[in-house]
Amino acid sequence: MDQYNWPLGNGKTIPFQICDPNAGWKSIAGLYIFSHKTSDGSWQAVYIGQTDDFSSRLPSHERWDEAHRNGATHIHAVSIPHQSQRDSLEDQLVRYLQPPLNTHFR
Repeated sequence: MDQYNWPLGNGKTIPFQICDPNAGWKSIAGLYIFSHKTSDGSWQAVYIGQTDDFSSRLPSHERWDEAHRNGATHIHAVSIPHQSQRDSLEDQLVRYLQPPLNTHFR
């Protein structure tokens, strides 16, 4: 499975697995990014979120259609079991990447 290292804005990155939106999701906690590839081959974040269970959150996510209309083609996911770490990393990613569908943490 392919992965992409998303920058946190502090010189560090976090590796996410690149997934098809219709992937079979596991019942684990983590962060996800609705994204698309740009013309230069890099990835652009459209929406960043977190969940305590990918399998219940992602298959019918209420923001996917909106993200898809904004260009999202893939979901990048990483397992992060601890809530406090998910909160911190989501905050850093949103502040640095400024995805158009995230208006919090700005």
